[in-house]
Amino acid sequence: RDFLPRGSGIVTRRPLVLQLITAKTEYAEFLHCKGRKFTDFDEVRQEIEVETDRITGVNKGISSIPINLRIYSPHVLSLTLIDLPGITKVPVGDQPPDIEQQIRDMIMQFISRENCLILAVTPANTDLANSDALKLAKEVDPQGLRTIGVITKLDLMDEGTDAREILENKLLPLRRGYIGVVNRSQKDIDGKKDIKAALLAERKFFLSHPAYRHMADRMGTPYLQKVLNQQLTNHIRDTLPAFRSKLQSQMLSIEHEVEVYKNFRPEDPTRKTKALLQMVQQFSVDFEKRIEGSGDQVDTLELSGGAKINRIFHERFPFELVKMEFNEKELRREISYAIKNIHGIRQVLPCLFTPDMAFEAIVKKQIVKLKGPCLKSVDLVMQELINTVKKCTKKLATYPRLCEETERIVAGYIREREEKTKDQVLLLIDIQVSYINTNHEDFIGFANAQQRSSQVNKSAVGNQVIRKGWLTINNIGIMKGGSKEYWFVLTAESLSWYKDDEEKEKKYMLPLDNLKVRDVEKSFMSSKHIFALFNTEQRNVYKDYRFLELACDSQEEVDSWKASLLRAGVYPDKSSTENDENGQADNFSMDPQLERQVETIRNLVDSYMSIINKCIRDLIPKTIMHLMINNVKEFINAELLAHLYSSEDQNTLMEESAEQAQRRDETLRMYQALKEALAIIGDISTSTVSTPAPPPVDDSWLQQARRSPPPSPSTQRRPTLNNPPTRPLSGRGPAPAIPSPGPQSGAPPVPFRPGPLPPFPSGGEALGGPPQVPSRPTRAPPSVPR
Repeated sequence: RDFLPRGSGIVTRRPLVLQLITAKTEYAEFLHCKGRKFTDFDEVRQEIEVETDRITGVNKGISSIPINLRIYSPHVLSLTLIDLPGITKVPVGDQPPDIEQQIRDMIMQFISRENCLILAVTPANTDLANSDALKLAKEVDPQGLRTIGVITKLDLMDEGTDAREILENKLLPLRRGYIGVVNRSQKDIDGKKDIKAALLAERKFFLSHPAYRHMADRMGTPYLQKVLNQQLTNHIRDTLPAFRSKLQSQMLSIEHEVEVYKNFRPEDPTRKTKALLQMVQQFSVDFEKRIEGSGDQVDTLELSGGAKINRIFHERFPFELVKMEFNEKELRREISYAIKNIHGIRQVLPCLFTPDMAFEAIVKKQIVKLKGPCLKSVDLVMQELINTVKKCTKKLATYPRLCEETERIVAGYIREREEKTKDQVLLLIDIQVSYINTNHEDFIGFANAQQRSSQVNKSAVGNQVIRKGWLTINNIGIMKGGSKEYWFVLTAESLSWYKDDEEKEKKYMLPLDNLKVRDVEKSFMSSKHIFALFNTEQRNVYKDYRFLELACDSQEEVDSWKASLLRAGVYPDKSSTENDENGQADNFSMDPQLERQVETIRNLVDSYMSIINKCIRDLIPKTIMHLMINNVKEFINAELLAHLYSSEDQNTLMEESAEQAQRRDETLRMYQALKEALAIIGDISTSTVSTPAPPPVDDSWLQQARRSPPPSPSTQRRPTLNNPPTRPLSGRGPAPAIPSPGPQSGAPPVPFRPGPLPPFPSGGEALGGPPQVPSRPTRAPPSVPR
């Protein structure tokens, strides 16, 4: 069929993807004209020209947007061909100045694909070594497994020359060799020469040409078609196992979802009831797994659910308690005021001093301060439970109304339980305030209070490692290297940092004695969260720095480090209370007798508050667990379904979203397509005839083409004197060439009748290879007649 546009200059200005499909009838279809069948191939040519002009304009512009054409015919083998523009060096018309680079990029876009065979087309009457097609093919296919050389215009070579050695793959070899074709000339096209007649003429040319007749069966367009189809067969055979595995894995990935959809019956009256029960049960299971922990739903990006609540209980809550404890200056002032106010107008006598009333007043005030951290922990747990509910309801997105109602009901119940839990927590604090048990076995008693040191003893944890992690030292100046990240190791006695986490090169070890932690405001330019260590005795902490500023990526990380430092005995510093308006704090002083009494009560308060803290640390998590978390789990298991039934009509509740309906249809279609594809692959015989890849050849000439281009095909084969051209030419020297006044691509033929003997060319003028040793005596040339 003759349907591709022909003409002078650049004709193919858009890639043409041509799919040949074996069918019983013959017609063509364009992707941009869906549903329209072309049976007249002149119309196909016109449509290609119109579609090209639509995108590129009429003045030689180009575009990389392909035209997709399918041709169904009983006379074709199944192949996909892509017709690409030839490389243009000089822009014409509307073409941009970089036209050559644009076409090159367009060609590379197609030939770079591994499943693409490259037909490197070169006219026989040009220099093959300078072929742009072969050069580009070599760039993307250095092994030569995908490149097939096609030599055209064999009938237009200079008389007496041929491309036999190239087609035999002896000169300028390619791994897959060359195939010669003879197409119609412009005269044939103008004369409306039929394609079938052109194929017969091509066959006749190869059979009758003395240089090609011995390989005529391996030349011509039908043979090229057969070779390409064989390569397609090879490709299918090679990729079939991997393709089958890919389809099977795709099928397995959607099989579970398909099982659910297979049982979907829109007309079934019980469908919505079953779906509601399944969704509520799934929500209940997911919620419990997220709280209790499970191996099949692990969030690797952040802490969530039960893990975060555990962190609130054992890191955040103890840290908040300690933050409330230590405000030494204020506490001592309160104790001294309490002692004085209890005695009133009377003089405080050492022999009559009974600290019980002052002690109780101070202790009760300290216990009441614990309400803040306890209530804050309830708020944090409540927020995490609501976040967990939101994550679990994502699986109910199939039914938007059900998802909203479930989230509303459960979140409402969590807030209801939050109020009751807070009431219970406040009750626990009030119970502790109501009676101060000075007979507790851990209480030091009045007798030992005066002998006890006021220093806070560290926990008896030995020198064990408490925490490791990356931190940035933030306050090192730019002149000394600037902020830098190190690997920190915290033990009960020291804080060390290393160059990296291999812990081989220790940079510094900082003892924890007399250290405290304080918050540092986050700078405007920095995204880091900062805290600082300092010495309570006003000494330098690190080298000549009073503070050691350490930075983390998140506030959560800062809180976690503070909690770890707390375990090591490094407590947070709370800034001293501001002086009151009358300046009493600045002028406040105690006599030695009152100072001893304050110290005694301070020790008693310390001892009793450690008992209270231990009790509160234990009871608050248990209270929250019982009244909130376990209660919410029981509510979801036992009562959520009833609340959903009573909240809204079941049909409204179970209305499916449009997206879900579309997804179900697409999934079922995909599953069916995968089944059909696997069935087709199963029907393909694995004994399909295939050909092995040819062995590698020396194609180094492609790299050397620029430096020293080999002679062109038109100059390789010279006519012989008095010998038929079909005889092998091995052992024959180069034939003499007739000199001509101007440069020519090939020498004219030597006459066969007697005539003047032409002069022999010198070594620099010879166009052939170097003379070889003759296999028999060389005949003398004919004499010149007088």
